[in-house]
Amino acid sequence: MKKITFLFVLLITFSFNTNGQHSVAREWNDVLLDAIRSDYARPTVHARNLFHTSVLMYDAWAIFDTQATTVFLGKNFNGYTCNFSGITIPVSAQDKDDARHEIISYAMYRLLNYRFSNSPGGLSVLQSFEDQLTSYGYDKNFTSIDYSSGSYAALGNYLASEMIVFGNQDKSNDQNDYANIYYTPSNTPLILELYQDNGSIDPNVWQPLAFDTFVDQSGNVFPSDTPAFLSPEWGEVSPFCLKNEDLQVLNNGFDCYVYNNPGPPVYIQNSNNEDGIDDPYKWHFALVIAWSSHLDPNNANDIMIDISPGAIGNFDINNFPETFEEYKTFYDFAAGGDASTGHNINPSTGLAYTPQMVKRSDYARVLAEFWADGPDSETPPGHWFTIMNYVSDHPDVVKKMGGQGPLLDDLQWDVKSYLTLGGAMHDSAINTWGIKGYYDFIRPISAIRYMASKGQSTDNTTPEGIASYDPHGLPLIPGLIEIIEPGDPLAENAPENIGKIKTYAWKGPDFITDPDTDIAGVDWILGTHWWPYQRGTFVTPPFAGYVSGHSTFSRAASEVLTMLTGDPFFPGGMGTFDVVQNDFLVFEEGPSTNLTLQWATYRDASDQTSLSRIWGGIHPPIDDIRGRIIGEKIGIESFNLALEYFDDTLSTNPSVLENQISLFPIPFNNELQIANPKNEVLQLKLFSLEGKQVYNTLIDNSATTLNLATLQSGLYFAKILNAANEVVLVKKVIKN
Repeated sequence: MKKITFLFVLLITFSFNTNGQHSVAREWNDVLLDAIRSDYARPTVHARNLFHTSVLMYDAWAIFDTQATTVFLGKNFNGYTCNFSGITIPVSAQDKDDARHEIISYAMYRLLNYRFSNSPGGLSVLQSFEDQLTSYGYDKNFTSIDYSSGSYAALGNYLASEMIVFGNQDKSNDQNDYANIYYTPSNTPLILELYQDNGSIDPNVWQPLAFDTFVDQSGNVFPSDTPAFLSPEWGEVSPFCLKNEDLQVLNNGFDCYVYNNPGPPVYIQNSNNEDGIDDPYKWHFALVIAWSSHLDPNNANDIMIDISPGAIGNFDINNFPETFEEYKTFYDFAAGGDASTGHNINPSTGLAYTPQMVKRSDYARVLAEFWADGPDSETPPGHWFTIMNYVSDHPDVVKKMGGQGPLLDDLQWDVKSYLTLGGAMHDSAINTWGIKGYYDFIRPISAIRYMASKGQSTDNTTPEGIASYDPHGLPLIPGLIEIIEPGDPLAENAPENIGKIKTYAWKGPDFITDPDTDIAGVDWILGTHWWPYQRGTFVTPPFAGYVSGHSTFSRAASEVLTMLTGDPFFPGGMGTFDVVQNDFLVFEEGPSTNLTLQWATYRDASDQTSLSRIWGGIHPPIDDIRGRIIGEKIGIESFNLALEYFDDTLSTNPSVLENQISLFPIPFNNELQIANPKNEVLQLKLFSLEGKQVYNTLIDNSATTLNLATLQSGLYFAKILNAANEVVLVKKVIKN
């Protein structure tokens, strides 16, 4: 019952349309989002579906626009040519609208039928596509793709057929249901119901999970009880805005296509007679345990916190942490949350945001479920389409591209917004899963149970048999991670537990019989029994953790929404989502009171998403920040490329490209190259994320190679100025 209620609340709360009508693009997008909710929870696959459908709808609009150019129709797109010989352009505006409506509807109907033909949603999903098409009076049996007679229905069918063919060669392995070709896991599966010793795995790589029954985020019973790694080879899929200059082809047993390589995560160290918490790996995963201890509304240690935009959010991306010490400052290990301080004023009302005091446990649990997008999940890419639609429906939003220029009608706004957001979501999936496939990094459930199986890494003087010291053990932290001693309740009926490691954390799904009434709560549990805050039939997504897809998707989407609207703030200065007491959480009772999630800016919502995955036990901080940085880059690049299609300024003239100043490769190791085709006198400056200038040199050759071996690894801003001291290029560069 709660599952249905959640979906209903989400859809109703995220709707502000007052005239009862939406554009045809919006109506088909809603149908697609419903289909995604009934399908397997595959973020990569559905990011691609959202992008490809957005391309079809945008192209159907663009062919009748006097300025815009198409992305796919009549173009060579990523090596595939979609031929187009033209079609009669209607004279009147109404006829153009009718033509676009018909093309979009047939294109969407045909493509969605193909993409969801094997959906676990079954016939009901396919019926929803048919119902949408026939509601407009269109004939589902019209299948011709010969548009030479001027048939707009045929052109829609043709567009879909071409996208299907393109999709069968875009390296997604669409025709084989996206199955993996090369990847195999290094670790044997963790059999969840047995609570076996997990100390024999490689603690730096992903471990499959074996279930009695696996139910994915969308509520579908999975055909395998040990789900395979989803899309480890996805980095090779044809992108929208990702650039070849940002691509590295690396090898981890197969060729891994990695864009915007963030470098490796933190690997476990051998603690050598020192406190294990000094190992970044152990600190990152111990923080996940610490935040797990916040998830009990009946706990005496729970605190009240202000979750209004006046207290949280408003963190500057230029100050994101890079070093271990900066990570420890950015995240509040004990209390939870980050270093953001909130907004003083709502710019829309001119008033301060009203405080909203709630239990930290309720806030953390709601975040973990809300941003997980499920059950009834439209996956993170779809969730941000839902938010995009929420913004578009808001009565305060002004539909001007970038907040400037002429007011756009609903269809033009929707197709342009969908193309931009869809491109960002699709490329975030390619970028993120390319990294996941290459680095293959472990998830908290495996890492924590591994370290707990080994013992503790803080005190090497403990007597033999009393949690003997191990360089890979958990660090001891009083009140959070301790040794089970004689007389401990965990040893009362199980003396064999003496000397093992216990953690103070959420007790897990074994302590929930009826999710409508039960709360698992927080208490001391065996470290080898640690659980993320998730359903026992789901536990953790079936793919590597590093980098976080939620962080990348969300940051990219927040940048797109900021640039599309020309305003970093939600309409009215605040976006909201109402949560009803004891009628929201799905796998346990809660929250204990009504509350409202609130975000001043799109970036605030994105940052909240990232924190939710730590409270949910899905990611350590190392997975988070680097995903945010990549997402910000992709969001900006998707918007900038989309503008070139909207304004028909996309350059295909090599002479223009040859005259551009460029920096490459990005990321670079020790050498950064500058192409200066006009042989101008230029000045290159590099700045750290803190704004400190770290490098300054003159360039006066057409091609220059800079040796930057002494520069520390990290993210920098490159600024190039001409002889007149004018800025001609600003670009982010990454040193490995």
